[in-house]
Amino acid sequence: MLNKENVKDLLIYILLLGLFLLAIVIIKPIIGAIIYGILLAYIFHPIYKIILSKLKSKNLSASIVCLGVLAIVIGLIIIIISSLFKEIISLYLMFQQTDLINIIKEALPPFIASSEISSTFVSAINNSLLNLLSLYLSKISKLLLNIPAIILQLFVVFLIFFFALKDGTKALGYIKSISPLKKETHEKFFKYLRDITKSVLLGQILSGLLQGVFAGIGYFIFGVPNALLLTLLTIIMAIIPIIGPWFIWVPVVVYLYATGRNIAATGLFIYGLVIVSWIDNFVRPVIVSKRTKVNTAIVIIGMIGGLFAFGILGLIIGPLILAYILLAIELYRKNTLDKDSIIFEKEK
Repeated sequence: MLNKENVKDLLIYILLLGLFLLAIVIIKPIIGAIIYGILLAYIFHPIYKIILSKLKSKNLSASIVCLGVLAIVIGLIIIIISSLFKEIISLYLMFQQTDLINIIKEALPPFIASSEISSTFVSAINNSLLNLLSLYLSKISKLLLNIPAIILQLFVVFLIFFFALKDGTKALGYIKSISPLKKETHEKFFKYLRDITKSVLLGQILSGLLQGVFAGIGYFIFGVPNALLLTLLTIIMAIIPIIGPWFIWVPVVVYLYATGRNIAATGLFIYGLVIVSWIDNFVRPVIVSKRTKVNTAIVIIGMIGGLFAFGILGLIIGPLILAYILLAIELYRKNTLDKDSIIFEKEK
């Protein structure tokens, strides 16, 4: 039987639920920008702390970091877009002028290197390049039309970035204050959250970025055509676990051998084996926590599922979401994080 007090409580709950739903509707279009801002604050927080120790002003320190990152981002966007436009067109023209049929015949075993197979393969490559060029031009056109929306999204990113740098510690303290967990338990919980984030962001993203950049340096050193485009592709492949940068630089080596550039091909092959393929073994132990590491299967599933669900942003937030959920389940199951988990393995 509903009485007056129960009706009031019910109306309050409905009102709160409605407000939360409205908040979700408001935040949904810019949720990606908010996540990017928080991730940037996490990544650049050590630099912010160094500047803050010198200037003693939170606003000024956060402003310097944000302006520096903004200048780098805008510069990279301008350079990459303009360079990629030239490189994709030149790549297509290069394939048009190159005798791909003979190259394919030399690369394939004799019993399958027939003229029909070679012609079909060349036709498929040309069609793919045409589709890639059309896609790239349409993306550029769409980008130009959406400049006002992009500027607003960028504004949100750096607004969140600024306040997360300046007030992130306070926000984290507030979250801890309303946590229903015991103090000792939620300290361990937040420690695991930090380790998970560090493992995904630094262990996968930054490590892959470094591998791709070093591969790109090799492309420029050995005179590989369309080096910038190949560098970006290598970075993407290096970020994805198991696939790795070899997925790009090995075919480049084969191409150099097939076109008669044996010295460059041998040099890039040795460079790829010694520098690119092994950099992960040196970088990861330095930048990733030695105590906690996310299981590789979780990272792979999170990246693939996140890519389908959220696009490029999903490569970052996909494995984070899965790891956070599994950590919460593990916390609920054990009610403590003292023991090792099947989700996380300790590094020796």
